[in-house]
Amino acid sequence: MALSFPFSIQPKTFASVPIAPTKSSIRKSSLCLATTAAQPTLKDELELENRKHQLLREIQDTQRGLVTTADQRSSIEEALVSVEGYDAGTSIDLEKLDGTWRLQYTSAPDVLVLLESSVRLPFLQVGQIFQKFECRGQSDGGVVRNVVQWSIQNLLEEQEGATLLVSAKFSIVSKRNIYLQFEEVAVQNIKISEELQALIAPAILPRSFFSLLILQSIRSFKAQVPVTARDPGRQAVGGLYYLSYLDCNMLLGRSAAGGVFVFTKAQPLVLSEQGP
Repeated sequence: MALSFPFSIQPKTFASVPIAPTKSSIRKSSLCLATTAAQPTLKDELELENRKHQLLREIQDTQRGLVTTADQRSSIEEALVSVEGYDAGTSIDLEKLDGTWRLQYTSAPDVLVLLESSVRLPFLQVGQIFQKFECRGQSDGGVVRNVVQWSIQNLLEEQEGATLLVSAKFSIVSKRNIYLQFEEVAVQNIKISEELQALIAPAILPRSFFSLLILQSIRSFKAQVPVTARDPGRQAVGGLYYLSYLDCNMLLGRSAAGGVFVFTKAQPLVLSEQGP
Protein backbone atom coordinates (compact mmCIF):
# COMPACT_ATOMS: atom_id res chain seq x y z
CA MET A 1 0.00 0.00 0.00
CA ALA A 2 1.62 3.23 -1.13
CA LEU A 3 -0.56 5.57 0.90
CA SER A 4 -2.29 4.87 4.19
CA PHE A 5 -4.06 7.63 6.09
CA PRO A 6 -6.78 7.20 8.77
CA PHE A 7 -8.41 10.53 7.94
CA SER A 8 -11.02 11.57 5.42
CA ILE A 9 -10.44 14.16 2.76
CA GLN A 10 -12.62 17.22 2.42
CA PRO A 11 -13.30 18.12 -1.22
CA LYS A 12 -11.19 21.11 -2.11
CA THR A 13 -10.72 23.29 -5.17
CA PHE A 14 -7.19 23.20 -6.48
CA ALA A 15 -5.35 25.62 -8.67
CA SER A 16 -6.11 25.00 -12.32
CA VAL A 17 -3.50 23.12 -14.31
CA PRO A 18 -2.00 24.47 -17.55
CA ILE A 19 -3.97 23.35 -20.57
CA ALA A 20 -1.43 23.41 -23.35
CA PRO A 21 2.36 23.52 -23.37
CA THR A 22 4.17 26.35 -25.14
CA LYS A 23 7.39 26.11 -27.11
CA SER A 24 9.29 27.81 -24.30
CA SER A 25 7.92 25.33 -21.76
CA ILE A 26 8.96 22.47 -24.02
CA ARG A 27 12.53 23.78 -24.22
CA LYS A 28 12.61 24.29 -20.46
CA SER A 29 11.21 20.82 -19.72
CA SER A 30 13.71 19.03 -21.96
CA LEU A 31 16.20 18.96 -19.08
CA CYS A 32 13.84 16.99 -16.83
CA LEU A 33 12.17 14.55 -19.21
CA ALA A 34 11.98 10.91 -18.29
CA THR A 35 15.03 8.97 -19.40
CA THR A 36 14.52 7.22 -22.74
CA ALA A 37 16.64 4.79 -24.71
CA ALA A 38 17.25 7.33 -27.49
CA GLN A 39 17.71 11.08 -27.33
CA PRO A 40 14.18 12.55 -27.64
CA THR A 41 13.47 14.88 -30.52
CA LEU A 42 11.56 18.13 -30.18
CA LYS A 43 8.56 16.35 -31.67
CA ASP A 44 8.81 13.62 -29.02
CA GLU A 45 9.04 16.20 -26.24
CA LEU A 46 6.02 18.09 -27.55
CA GLU A 47 3.99 14.87 -27.81
CA LEU A 48 4.93 13.85 -24.27
CA GLU A 49 3.99 17.25 -22.83
CA ASN A 50 0.66 17.11 -24.67
CA ARG A 51 -0.04 13.67 -23.19
CA LYS A 52 0.84 14.84 -19.67
CA HIS A 53 -1.48 17.84 -20.02
CA GLN A 54 -4.21 15.58 -21.36
CA LEU A 55 -3.87 13.42 -18.24
CA LEU A 56 -4.12 16.50 -16.01
CA ARG A 57 -7.21 17.63 -17.89
CA GLU A 58 -8.83 14.22 -17.39
CA ILE A 59 -8.34 14.29 -13.59
CA GLN A 60 -8.85 17.97 -12.79
CA ASP A 61 -12.59 17.73 -11.99
CA THR A 62 -12.48 14.46 -10.05
CA GLN A 63 -11.65 15.88 -6.59
CA ARG A 64 -8.55 13.69 -6.41
CA GLY A 65 -10.51 10.63 -7.49
CA LEU A 66 -13.50 11.09 -5.19
CA VAL A 67 -15.97 11.85 -7.98
CA THR A 68 -15.53 9.80 -11.15
CA THR A 69 -17.71 7.88 -13.57
CA ALA A 70 -16.82 4.62 -15.30
CA ASP A 71 -16.19 6.54 -18.53
CA GLN A 72 -13.91 9.01 -16.72
CA ARG A 73 -11.91 6.21 -15.10
CA SER A 74 -11.49 4.57 -18.49
CA SER A 75 -10.27 7.84 -20.06
CA ILE A 76 -7.90 8.46 -17.15
CA GLU A 77 -6.41 4.98 -17.42
CA GLU A 78 -5.92 5.48 -21.16
CA ALA A 79 -4.20 8.83 -20.54
CA LEU A 80 -2.02 7.26 -17.83
CA VAL A 81 -0.86 4.45 -20.10
CA SER A 82 -0.05 6.92 -22.89
CA VAL A 83 2.32 8.79 -20.55
CA GLU A 84 3.78 5.66 -18.94
CA GLY A 85 4.88 4.40 -22.35
CA TYR A 86 7.53 7.13 -22.51
CA ASP A 87 9.27 5.86 -19.37
CA ALA A 88 8.83 2.09 -19.70
CA GLY A 89 11.83 -0.09 -18.91
CA THR A 90 14.12 2.64 -17.58
CA SER A 91 15.63 2.64 -14.11
CA ILE A 92 14.42 4.91 -11.30
CA ASP A 93 16.32 8.19 -11.13
CA LEU A 94 16.60 8.92 -7.39
CA GLU A 95 17.81 12.45 -8.03
CA LYS A 96 14.53 13.24 -9.83
CA LEU A 97 12.46 11.31 -7.29
CA ASP A 98 13.89 13.27 -4.37
CA GLY A 99 11.56 16.05 -3.19
CA THR A 100 7.91 16.77 -2.42
CA TRP A 101 5.07 15.49 -4.60
CA ARG A 102 1.42 16.61 -4.30
CA LEU A 103 -1.35 14.06 -4.83
CA GLN A 104 -3.67 15.06 -7.68
CA TYR A 105 -5.56 11.82 -8.27
CA THR A 106 -5.84 8.25 -7.00
CA SER A 107 -8.01 5.21 -7.62
CA ALA A 108 -6.60 3.22 -4.68
CA PRO A 109 -9.54 1.67 -2.78
CA ASP A 110 -8.08 2.34 0.67
CA VAL A 111 -7.64 6.04 -0.11
CA LEU A 112 -11.04 6.35 -1.80
CA VAL A 113 -12.69 5.06 1.39
CA LEU A 114 -11.11 7.99 3.20
CA LEU A 115 -12.26 10.41 0.52
CA GLU A 116 -15.83 9.15 0.80
CA SER A 117 -15.84 9.44 4.60
CA SER A 118 -15.45 13.21 4.32
CA VAL A 119 -19.08 13.35 3.28
CA ARG A 120 -20.10 11.59 6.49
CA LEU A 121 -17.78 13.65 8.71
CA PRO A 122 -18.11 17.24 7.44
CA PHE A 123 -16.40 18.65 10.55
CA LEU A 124 -13.15 16.93 9.52
CA GLN A 125 -11.22 18.88 6.90
CA VAL A 126 -8.18 17.63 5.06
CA GLY A 127 -6.05 19.81 2.85
CA GLN A 128 -3.13 18.73 0.73
CA ILE A 129 -1.68 15.21 0.62
CA PHE A 130 1.98 14.75 -0.24
CA GLN A 131 4.66 12.13 -0.70
CA LYS A 132 8.05 13.42 0.34
CA PHE A 133 10.99 11.37 -0.91
CA GLU A 134 14.42 11.79 0.68
CA CYS A 135 16.91 9.96 -1.51
CA ARG A 136 19.30 12.51 -2.98
CA GLY A 137 22.78 11.06 -3.26
CA GLN A 138 21.53 7.51 -2.60
CA SER A 139 21.84 4.55 -4.94
CA ASP A 140 19.49 1.89 -3.57
CA GLY A 141 16.71 3.59 -1.62
CA GLY A 142 15.88 6.21 0.97
CA VAL A 143 12.98 7.49 3.07
CA VAL A 144 9.46 8.40 1.99
CA ARG A 145 6.99 10.31 4.14
CA ASN A 146 3.27 10.29 3.38
CA VAL A 147 1.91 13.60 4.62
CA VAL A 148 -1.67 14.73 5.08
CA GLN A 149 -2.64 18.16 6.36
CA TRP A 150 -5.95 18.04 8.21
CA SER A 151 -8.13 20.01 10.58
CA ILE A 152 -11.19 19.86 12.81
CA GLN A 153 -13.63 22.68 12.25
CA ASN A 154 -13.55 25.44 14.91
CA LEU A 155 -10.82 23.68 16.90
CA LEU A 156 -7.85 23.82 14.53
CA GLU A 157 -6.74 26.18 11.79
CA GLU A 158 -8.44 25.65 8.43
CA GLN A 159 -7.01 22.82 6.27
CA GLU A 160 -3.56 22.84 7.95
CA GLY A 161 -4.44 22.56 11.63
CA ALA A 162 -2.39 19.40 12.09
CA THR A 163 -0.14 17.05 10.15
CA LEU A 164 -0.39 13.29 9.91
CA LEU A 165 2.94 11.74 8.97
CA VAL A 166 3.42 8.12 7.87
CA SER A 167 7.13 7.40 7.47
CA ALA A 168 8.69 4.48 5.66
CA LYS A 169 12.06 3.35 4.41
CA PHE A 170 12.15 2.24 0.81
CA SER A 171 14.55 0.11 -1.19
CA ILE A 172 14.81 -0.45 -4.93
CA VAL A 173 13.99 -4.07 -5.80
CA SER A 174 13.89 -3.75 -9.60
CA LYS A 175 14.18 -1.06 -12.27
CA ARG A 176 10.75 0.42 -11.47
CA ASN A 177 9.66 -1.24 -8.21
CA ILE A 178 10.42 -0.03 -4.72
CA TYR A 179 9.56 -1.79 -1.48
CA LEU A 180 8.10 0.34 1.31
CA GLN A 181 8.69 -0.70 4.92
CA PHE A 182 6.54 1.48 7.15
CA GLU A 183 8.12 2.53 10.43
CA GLU A 184 6.09 5.21 12.18
CA VAL A 185 2.80 7.08 12.23
CA ALA A 186 2.87 10.49 13.87
CA VAL A 187 0.57 13.48 14.47
CA GLN A 188 2.36 16.80 14.82
CA ASN A 189 2.36 20.52 13.97
CA ILE A 190 -0.86 21.22 15.88
CA LYS A 191 -2.20 24.73 15.12
CA ILE A 192 -5.28 25.54 17.16
CA SER A 193 -7.87 28.02 15.94
CA GLU A 194 -8.10 31.60 17.17
CA GLU A 195 -11.42 30.73 18.83
CA LEU A 196 -9.82 27.94 20.89
CA GLN A 197 -6.83 30.13 21.73
CA ALA A 198 -9.19 32.80 23.01
CA LEU A 199 -10.94 30.21 25.17
CA ILE A 200 -7.68 28.95 26.66
CA ALA A 201 -6.05 32.37 27.08
CA PRO A 202 -8.46 35.29 26.47
CA ALA A 203 -6.77 38.20 24.71
CA ILE A 204 -8.61 40.77 26.84
CA LEU A 205 -7.03 39.41 30.04
CA PRO A 206 -3.36 39.16 31.01
CA ARG A 207 -2.24 35.73 29.89
CA SER A 208 -0.95 33.72 32.82
CA PHE A 209 2.13 31.53 32.68
CA PHE A 210 -0.14 28.49 32.96
CA SER A 211 -2.31 29.43 29.97
CA LEU A 212 0.74 30.22 27.84
CA LEU A 213 2.25 26.87 28.85
CA ILE A 214 -0.91 25.11 27.65
CA LEU A 215 -0.74 26.88 24.28
CA GLN A 216 2.94 26.05 23.85
CA SER A 217 2.38 22.41 24.82
CA ILE A 218 -0.37 22.07 22.21
CA ARG A 219 1.78 23.61 19.49
CA SER A 220 4.75 21.34 20.25
CA PHE A 221 2.65 18.20 20.74
CA LYS A 222 3.70 15.14 18.76
CA ALA A 223 2.23 11.66 19.07
CA GLN A 224 4.24 8.81 17.54
CA VAL A 225 3.24 5.18 17.01
CA PRO A 226 5.84 2.73 15.65
CA VAL A 227 4.54 0.25 13.09
CA THR A 228 7.65 -1.88 12.67
CA ALA A 229 7.45 -5.58 13.50
CA ARG A 230 9.22 -5.99 16.83
CA ASP A 231 8.63 -9.74 16.91
CA PRO A 232 11.15 -11.43 14.58
CA GLY A 233 8.46 -13.90 13.59
CA ARG A 234 6.07 -11.20 12.39
CA GLN A 235 6.10 -9.77 8.89
CA ALA A 236 7.00 -6.09 8.55
CA VAL A 237 4.29 -3.66 7.48
CA GLY A 238 5.04 -2.74 3.89
CA GLY A 239 4.37 -3.34 0.23
CA LEU A 240 5.53 -2.92 -3.35
CA TYR A 241 5.08 0.37 -5.17
CA TYR A 242 5.61 0.55 -8.94
CA LEU A 243 6.83 3.95 -10.18
CA SER A 244 5.49 3.86 -13.71
CA TYR A 245 6.57 7.34 -14.82
CA LEU A 246 8.94 9.97 -13.42
CA ASP A 247 10.32 13.28 -14.60
CA CYS A 248 10.99 16.62 -12.90
CA ASN A 249 7.33 17.61 -12.59
CA MET A 250 5.21 14.44 -12.70
CA LEU A 251 5.24 11.14 -10.82
CA LEU A 252 2.90 8.24 -11.62
CA GLY A 253 2.66 5.17 -9.42
CA ARG A 254 0.77 1.90 -9.17
CA SER A 255 0.30 0.15 -5.85
CA ALA A 256 0.58 -3.62 -5.60
CA ALA A 257 -2.55 -3.48 -3.43
CA GLY A 258 -4.44 -1.87 -6.31
CA GLY A 259 -4.90 1.66 -7.56
CA VAL A 260 -2.98 4.34 -9.40
CA PHE A 261 -1.53 7.62 -8.15
CA VAL A 262 -0.86 10.87 -10.00
CA PHE A 263 1.48 13.37 -8.35
CA THR A 264 2.90 16.70 -9.47
CA LYS A 265 6.05 18.32 -8.07
CA ALA A 266 5.42 20.74 -5.20
CA GLN A 267 7.44 23.27 -3.28
CA PRO A 268 9.76 21.71 -0.67
CA LEU A 269 7.83 20.67 2.43
CA VAL A 270 9.57 21.32 5.74
CA LEU A 271 8.61 18.87 8.48
CA SER A 272 9.65 19.51 12.08
CA GLU A 273 11.30 16.80 14.16
CA GLN A 274 11.46 14.20 11.41
CA GLY A 275 11.77 10.60 12.43
CA PRO A 276 13.88 7.98 10.61
